[in-house]
Amino acid sequence: MNRLSYKTASANSKTVDKKWLSIDIAGIPLGRTASIISSLLRGKHKTNYTPHVDCGDNVIVLNAEKVVLTGQKWSQKQYIRHTGYPGGQKSLSANQVHKKNNTRLVEKAVKGMLPKNKLGANLFRNLRVYPGNEHQQDSQNPTKINLKDLL
Repeated sequence: MNRLSYKTASANSKTVDKKWLSIDIAGIPLGRTASIISSLLRGKHKTNYTPHVDCGDNVIVLNAEKVVLTGQKWSQKQYIRHTGYPGGQKSLSANQVHKKNNTRLVEKAVKGMLPKNKLGANLFRNLRVYPGNEHQQDSQNPTKINLKDLL
């Protein structure tokens, strides 16, 4: 019996096969889309997934302005930030954040589900979020993913 056939293949930056994926999130709840997108960015759907390597795909998110929040989250969910000065805590509701920048809700939800280290920062750079149907990555020939099939 060949013992080498039982070795686990560990991916590295040279052996990773990165693809471009396009996802339309119109009418789908934010949390569900963010968990699937973060999994695709991490590469957990691949057979050679390695936790400490960026082996995920590049993801293009379309129609971020049509994202759905369930219940009373549009008015009750708070996004908190701090200026760094005493008493500098600022908070905005989800509705206010969406009006200010309609892609920010998706970006913040996905970033919150990625690792909080250098790997997470590199994975977040593989995400492109657009408010409408148009995107600038046509030359990469992204593969369309239907999220309703994955839910």
